[in-house]
Amino acid sequence: MSAVAVARSEMTTSLTRYSRSWGLWLLLLVAPIGARFMIARDDGSGMQVAIGGHLPVMTSATLGVCLGIVVSTMLLPVAFLYLRSNVTRCNPWQVDEVTVAPRPAIMLGRFAADALVLLAALTTLTAAGWLLGWQIVSGPFQPWWIALPLWLVAAPALIGLAALRQILDSRPLGRRGFGELIFFILWMTSLVIPVTMGGRSSSFAVNMVDYPGFVRPLVAGSPGTGNDFSIGGGEIKPGRVPLDAERGIGASGYISSRLAWVAIAIALTAVASLVYAPHSAPRRRRLAALRARLLADGPPPPAITASPAAPASRFPLATLLRAEFRLIGAGKLFVYLAIAAGLLGLLPDFRHIGSPAGLLLLIFGLCGHAGRSEARGLRHLTATTAMPPALRRATLVVAGIAWAILLAIPAAVAGLSVDPIILGAATGAAAALIAMLLAMISGSGFAARMVLLIAWYAYLST
Repeated sequence: MSAVAVARSEMTTSLTRYSRSWGLWLLLLVAPIGARFMIARDDGSGMQVAIGGHLPVMTSATLGVCLGIVVSTMLLPVAFLYLRSNVTRCNPWQVDEVTVAPRPAIMLGRFAADALVLLAALTTLTAAGWLLGWQIVSGPFQPWWIALPLWLVAAPALIGLAALRQILDSRPLGRRGFGELIFFILWMTSLVIPVTMGGRSSSFAVNMVDYPGFVRPLVAGSPGTGNDFSIGGGEIKPGRVPLDAERGIGASGYISSRLAWVAIAIALTAVASLVYAPHSAPRRRRLAALRARLLADGPPPPAITASPAAPASRFPLATLLRAEFRLIGAGKLFVYLAIAAGLLGLLPDFRHIGSPAGLLLLIFGLCGHAGRSEARGLRHLTATTAMPPALRRATLVVAGIAWAILLAIPAAVAGLSVDPIILGAATGAAAALIAMLLAMISGSGFAARMVLLIAWYAYLST
């Protein structure tokens, strides 16, 4: 079987599955609609790309650069969320893992489909940028100079994201919540490290550090020197400053570094295919099942119909709350980490040390349990129980608050204050509500984890 034919078949099949998903059409619709909000107005509203606290003069090239920077920095988690949510539905491993087709060809085809979907969204954004540029551009309207900077900045970052999805999906640990944590760390690192290289002369090596591709267009094209720029938000000073975006993207080594990131993405996908581990039950689980079969006692004894009601059935709400509390903190590792997070609360500045540590742990516990409890099969099953699903979800929130309060107690005792408990209860309630609502909507804990991790970083930074 030809590897090229396998890759083409996998790509076509994946694209067909994507086309049947409402999420793809939502993504293609949201991209152009959101274009106007990616560009800051004079009052500072919208996504800000500022130089020295001033917004740049919006030429055609500057518009393209600003749109590309917003995509390659702020919107990467959204793109990752979309790709990650389609891992099992759009790529059924149950079929792929029993085929004789070469694994590298399968993953390269899958990678190509993911990249094409993201680039399709970028294409709709380009068209929206042209329409926006026709309205707001200062100076001549040049569609080419809107598209070129936009694609130079954003396209390599999106293609690299498609490769990262394949890498995380290649190993069992990356398929779980740990994969989202890895992405979150890499994403934050990609935003922080390039800033440290902004003061150096432009070269291929220096620009390779800048995976999102935002530093050189802003530094080389700005009227000042250094790293006096900001992305996202902040106070905006009156007046606009010129930005020579054409000079920025034409800086030495910039274009070649963007093309190099595309090549690296393809190479990493090939590497991911070589280290791919098939989906299987953990070894511990397999051994437990074998041991259970060998030590089985035979059929169970007949049930005693006249037996008295279990004590738990007398207090069903309390029993449900206790179960939710235990399921959030399931596993010895969670308990050990909870003890460590509680001890961190003994340190000064609970708001920036103990509270973020406990909240980070709680995010994974809440999202993991909420994702399991809202899975389609279990959700349908719990709908048949005596307790309504709304009550189960409410107890999950209460159990999350209880865990947050428990983690804050050492800080409250050490400081002889109820403030840590109040703060813990508030953050725990917010995290539990978000986890429950997003899991209920998406049917998994992934969306909740991504949203809450971003919110956690904002909480830590303020």
